[in-house]
Amino acid sequence: IKNHLLFIFILVSHFSIGQENKIYSNIQADYYYGNILGYNKSVTHMIKGHPTGIILSWNKETYGENDWEEWFNYPDIGVSFVSQNLKNDDLGKGYGLYGHYNFYFGNRKVDKNKLLLRIGFGITYITNPYDKVSNSKNTAFGSHLNTSNYAMLNYKISIYKNVNLTSGLSFIHSSNGNTIAPNTGINIYSINLGLNYNLYYPEEKEYIHREKIMFKESVKFNFVFRTGFNEAEIVNGGTYPFFTGSFYADKRLSQLSAIQLGTDVFVSLFLKEYIKYRNAINNEHNNPYNYIRLGLFVGHELFINKISLITQIGFYIYDPVDYEQMFYERVGLKYYFGEKLFGIFSIKAHALRAESIELGIGIRL
Repeated sequence: IKNHLLFIFILVSHFSIGQENKIYSNIQADYYYGNILGYNKSVTHMIKGHPTGIILSWNKETYGENDWEEWFNYPDIGVSFVSQNLKNDDLGKGYGLYGHYNFYFGNRKVDKNKLLLRIGFGITYITNPYDKVSNSKNTAFGSHLNTSNYAMLNYKISIYKNVNLTSGLSFIHSSNGNTIAPNTGINIYSINLGLNYNLYYPEEKEYIHREKIMFKESVKFNFVFRTGFNEAEIVNGGTYPFFTGSFYADKRLSQLSAIQLGTDVFVSLFLKEYIKYRNAINNEHNNPYNYIRLGLFVGHELFINKISLITQIGFYIYDPVDYEQMFYERVGLKYYFGEKLFGIFSIKAHALRAESIELGIGIRL
């Protein structure tokens, strides 16, 4: 969780500290009303009402000072605070802090009203997590601190000078990545309505435009080592370290994106205890030391200056434990310390069921 905070800090501060030029920014408040997505039976008993909440945000606008800002149609970089009422005493309430980007559609220089997509990564504090004695019904959260991400599709309408009306759809996911069981997590989809206020006069801002340059790069090879701690979906089953080695090739399609093809080697020590548990409960005779899995994956990397967003989908070619389904997905952030070395934070899951929060380091050659 502390490492997730580090990535939020990097996401926000890297672009906002040390700027000598004028900062164009706005503040925004949105109210949302939604539903909990009942994606499996272990969640449905916790759905007792319609969650509501408030999303407060500060957005630093870009205008093309750096090349990547123009490539992404001059996005915003910001921080947001989300207060959630989950409408269930067993779940309690949630308070989240995020770093986010706002990506705009359409012509920023001409369009007065704007359609935008916000993507945020952060942590959320749950007031009433699972407790064996006092709160055994909360199978969603096994800990107070949980990783969280959210997406918001908003339409911003100018209504008076610096004041804008915002309305749209949002989706919020929170879980502890199976660091502590139980951990089904919560997914909320909702509608939202809010107000946005520019902290400058809109006519002051001028966007910088540069001539496009053709981009070419040969295939690169990546080596990544990830680690962390996780637990099987067995309460009090114990938290154990895991180690993941990845090798993959990537090909840049443009300044913005690259496609990936590679393999993962998973060494998850919690599976040793999980195998022993299955042997005892189901009278099976599996080898508890046969817990190494191999996977193949395809992926995509979206480059945003020194930060990039990775999405990968893989399947196991060797999985003697059969812990989850054969397909897995990974979403994460990379931060490049130079042209070759990078740090990475990612979440590995199986159809929205998180298995692990991964922290790693890699090299791109």
